[in-house]
Amino acid sequence: MVKLPRRRDIDDAAKMFEALGEPARLRLLLRLSTDEICVSELAEIEGEQLTTVSARLKSLHAARLVKRRRQAKHVYYSVADDHVLQMIGGAIAHAAEHDSNHQDH
Repeated sequence: MVKLPRRRDIDDAAKMFEALGEPARLRLLLRLSTDEICVSELAEIEGEQLTTVSARLKSLHAARLVKRRRQAKHVYYSVADDHVLQMIGGAIAHAAEHDSNHQDH
């Protein structure tokens, strides 16, 4: 029988997947995958209101997918760690593989 991780760890992982379940939040994570970016710059890049982007980043931060740092009046976000990069990279690769498999049929 497979030994399961602790229930709390499973619950935390589910919260991460829930946060990733919204395309706009996933897109923000992908934008943050190479460098940290301030909230106002992300809002401009996304063509969204600052409050909308801030709310999405707050969800990602609560799920421990991003970290933040304040510098003067700006807040900068970046991907929390390499595990997050692996998780989103794997998900995107899997989605792309699924798409290419359906095009062949």
